[in-house]
Amino acid sequence: MGLVEIAPPPTAQNAVIHLHPKDNIAVARASLAAGQVIEVEGRQITLLDAAPMGHKVAIQPIPEGGRIIRYGQDMGRACMAIQPGRWVHTHNVSFEELHFDYEFPLAEIPDPPPPAHMPVFPGYAREDGRAGSRNYIAVVAASNCAAHTAELIAASYQGETLPPNVDGVAAFPHGEGCGMAIGPDTLQLQRTLAGVLHHPNVSAAVILGLGCEVNQIEHYLGQDAPRTERLVGFTLQTSGGTRATVEAVRKEIGRMIERAAAEKRTELPASKLVVGLNCGGSDSFSGITANPALGVCSDMLAAIGAAAVLAETTEIFGAEHLLVKRARNRAVAGKLLDFVRSYKAYLSRFGESFDDNPSPGNKEGGLTNILEKSLGAVAKAGCSPLMDAVDYAERITSPGFVFMNTPGYDPVSLTGLAAGGCNLIVFTTGRGSAIGFPTIPVIKIATNNATFHRMRDNMDINAGRIADGAATVAEVGSEIFDFVLRVAGGENTCSERLGHKEFVPWKIGPYL
Repeated sequence: MGLVEIAPPPTAQNAVIHLHPKDNIAVARASLAAGQVIEVEGRQITLLDAAPMGHKVAIQPIPEGGRIIRYGQDMGRACMAIQPGRWVHTHNVSFEELHFDYEFPLAEIPDPPPPAHMPVFPGYAREDGRAGSRNYIAVVAASNCAAHTAELIAASYQGETLPPNVDGVAAFPHGEGCGMAIGPDTLQLQRTLAGVLHHPNVSAAVILGLGCEVNQIEHYLGQDAPRTERLVGFTLQTSGGTRATVEAVRKEIGRMIERAAAEKRTELPASKLVVGLNCGGSDSFSGITANPALGVCSDMLAAIGAAAVLAETTEIFGAEHLLVKRARNRAVAGKLLDFVRSYKAYLSRFGESFDDNPSPGNKEGGLTNILEKSLGAVAKAGCSPLMDAVDYAERITSPGFVFMNTPGYDPVSLTGLAAGGCNLIVFTTGRGSAIGFPTIPVIKIATNNATFHRMRDNMDINAGRIADGAATVAEVGSEIFDFVLRVAGGENTCSERLGHKEFVPWKIGPYL
């Protein structure tokens, strides 16, 4: 189903958006009919085809084999000659993997100096120096065999009144933890679950197993991890089965809730924020409105020493050269490129390519291939230097702009960001998304007015005003930053009010 447009009929002057002087295409601000006259840089062009909202039209003659340019960058080749006024999309654009002469950094970029004024927010100060934006009790399944019991435990608190400083008892069920190869896949799952158990938004946690699975709870409670009164473990096989385990865990959670209730929000510097950046259900407006506005917010976070963490390796492909030349040093640039290369090898094992990433909804929203999608996606990271690149679910320790190696699949990507320590996530969407996370507030930013109004219950901020000229990228970026501080201080997001709790660890190996 197409988007319902909420805008007056376009005029020649405002019918399309021309983003960069080098671009030989422009983006339809609204659905345009064949015969519509558009004006670009003082030139009038009559459309030869209809173009849906968010789709591209040629504004220059493009020969067969010629480059399609958007954001001033190559995004594909014309597979036939394209006249000015023609609709430009998958029917006349071919995907071609680009090869870059990377511009590596020549010198080390230092940490940013302390800001003259440090914003603050009321958060939960943790013993390890991190800050929580929420205060949950987490019940984490070690394997699928304990997933149902974890859900029963959390569900048993529905309808109960918890103390004001306790946000809830959150379950983390999943389908992994057994029947898997012992090696990289198991290690990644253990890193992911450990990141959730020891998260700054979690006051205390339970690791729950069946007892005989590959992913033993002793990994989290024994010599491989520090023991703490904030983490306890149970197995169904030693606790008497499902019902007995629910009752035993509830008794332990009762003590955890008493301790969590005594924890108070205190004024903390905003430099303790670790903000994940993600997009899903992207459309052609993503790279025009919400993503660059989030990029402004990202730069504001980096300037105060907070972390802004860009994810989705599949959605920087074709734009990684833009990040390489912003890297803190050659080593960080190398880590980023290693993630791209290893992901490409990972896909090739299954006969796939990065260009399989754009979904039918992405294409209906005007995105033709992964190159175009990536060029718009990296705008979420603003212009700040790339200070570090980390693997999936790896602890984020660097301030400033950081990249995390994750899939583009939203629930898996958000899970990696969360396990890495993000205490808040900002998520841009063009087609619409309803995703959340059990213990982390997820802010939704709509890229266009139609999606904002059509999914009003799910959207926190409307960046579609930028396309209409009602707000600037800088203004919406500042609005996002202010909202991030309010949410970090306790204001609920739409996804929290609706109870979204998606959690999906990245499964990379075979089942056995």
